[in-house]
Amino acid sequence: MSHFKVDVRQRAEELVALYPQARSAMLPLLHLVQEQDGYVSPEGIAEVATLTATTPADVRGTALFYDMFHLEPVGKYVVGVCTNIACLLAGGEELLEHASQTLRCSVGATSDDGLFTLEETECLADCDVAPCVQVNHRFVRTTTPETFDALVTELREGKREHDIPRQGTLIRVRRSGGLHAAKAEIVVEREKAKAARDKREKESA
Repeated sequence: MSHFKVDVRQRAEELVALYPQARSAMLPLLHLVQEQDGYVSPEGIAEVATLTATTPADVRGTALFYDMFHLEPVGKYVVGVCTNIACLLAGGEELLEHASQTLRCSVGATSDDGLFTLEETECLADCDVAPCVQVNHRFVRTTTPETFDALVTELREGKREHDIPRQGTLIRVRRSGGLHAAKAEIVVEREKAKAARDKREKESA
């Protein structure tokens, strides 16, 4: 039985079909797991391993390499405060300390109400608005304790859910345009490509 919900499983299968080798779909599949579960769960890892014909160790090792993937449960909102050089000079450490007090959780931990996880981050590439803050990988451009507290109040009251969805959601609108191909067409094209590749290898041998 699939760990994915029916609609997510369908999206997963469509993703795998896009790649000549199933394991190449591992990263987008991990994003699907995180979108459904809020983090990369053990069950999700097992599902991705099955879909990509790899092992759970392969999938876990890949997820560990990327900061965007969380292998432990996190809050609905993951708050990242940059303390790299530009933000450090602009008060990043002080803002991080203030965020810890406001959210009532230490850096790397989740608040008791399960709403917030606080992270100290490396450069978030928004250095002209330092110190840089992100919530669920969305720039919020709040640089002072006062604006940070106002942001937290809005998040608690559900006033920012349109532009800051729950952790794990990369996009809220599914594209209806772009490149699409029927599965049967993909199979035919792959067979043609393989035949051409085999022919070249035989001729060069």
